Amino acid sequence: MKAIGARLWAIPEGYIPGWSNGPEPEFSSHETVCLLNTADQDAHVLITIFFSDREPAGPYAVTVAARRTKHVRFNDLRDPEKIPPATDFASVIESDVPIVVQHTRLDSRQAENALLSTIAYRE
Repeated sequence: MKAIGARLWAIPEGYIPGWSNGPEPEFSSHETVCLLNTADQDAHVLITIFFSDREPAGPYAVTVAARRTKHVRFNDLRDPEKIPPATDFASVIESDVPIVVQHTRLDSRQAENALLSTIAYRE
């Protein structure tokens, strides 16, 4: 299949709520980047996190196998550092092959969960 998407994406909105309501890990409040690789080769992806009050974190390295999808919770990123909860952030996603990027948030701070999903901005 033809590779679709772009190599550079941005998600200007990010926030991991500081607490959750419901069973873990299914209902943990989280931010997720959904990565789709339709190319015939693996996508080597770097994620850099930007903050309003300090220097960026990252890059975080992720590989998406050829012709596969991968959902990465920002909550689970640890190397080079954990992304702090209850902190505004933005992200830039760079890939060596074209990919499609979608952003999703589950906010379970209330018993009535809120889910938001949007396509990222591509360059």
